[in-house]
Amino acid sequence: MTDVSIIGAGRLGTSLAYALLKKGYKIKALSCRTISSAEESRKIIGEGIASIDNIQTARVGEIVFLCLPDEGISKVARVLAGSDINWSKIFVFHCSGLISSEVLNPLRDKGALTASLHPIQSFAQKKTPPAQFENIYFGLEGCTESLALSSKIVRQLGGHPLILQPEDKALYHAACSTASNFFVVLLELAVSLLKQIDLQEEKALQILLPLVKGTLHNVKKFNIRASLTGPVIRGDQKSIQKHLEALRNFPPYYETYTKLAAQALEMAKGEGKISPQKIKVLKNLLEGK
Repeated sequence: MTDVSIIGAGRLGTSLAYALLKKGYKIKALSCRTISSAEESRKIIGEGIASIDNIQTARVGEIVFLCLPDEGISKVARVLAGSDINWSKIFVFHCSGLISSEVLNPLRDKGALTASLHPIQSFAQKKTPPAQFENIYFGLEGCTESLALSSKIVRQLGGHPLILQPEDKALYHAACSTASNFFVVLLELAVSLLKQIDLQEEKALQILLPLVKGTLHNVKKFNIRASLTGPVIRGDQKSIQKHLEALRNFPPYYETYTKLAAQALEMAKGEGKISPQKIKVLKNLLEGK
């Protein structure tokens, strides 16, 4: 069972298709909202019929991936279920980290074997090397047969399966979003602050990236809490006071800083690294008391 159809050949869909091709799967067809986008993806992948017709794309696959925005999965699933395709024993996977496989029930009712398969990775472009899937985890949830096949696919891609329950997906996805999306938001905040002292964005990023990489290295080598450094974990009241004074001219950043510092203070408290007296002083400082 190697014939694959990709519905929604955007950044993830195209990257996944290309990685599967390199592992011996046959990309039979792929669809996008526009034919130009489908042709672009087909060129990157190197095979498959490019189309804007989701039904015709699904018709030729033994395994059908729905690599769609969350809001489009339900609609496409209903349209596919209403077609004349014989869904018996066809595997259908959607790639949302948030929505459970239950959204595919219209297809499951027609005999399809359904699951959600979500790579815990970010894809900034269609042309992503297959190595991007190696040593990452994939959140999997669905029926027993689909979990068996999706786990096999994940391992073939060099990844690790993480079996989820439907009710756990919201927290799971919130964790992924916090680690990836909000990390980018924080980096943008830090770069913006350096731009206030007349540094260009490119230079600001160049300055901060080694610090970011060093921190991630420490997290990997040690653990999260052991990697927390800086004025909060030291109980450095004067430094934090200076930070707050500088940030008062930038209210959104001030608010973000105080909330993150308060969370860092809770981590420091849990580690027992600063005295209760200093914790109280810093807490009052962050709360503006």
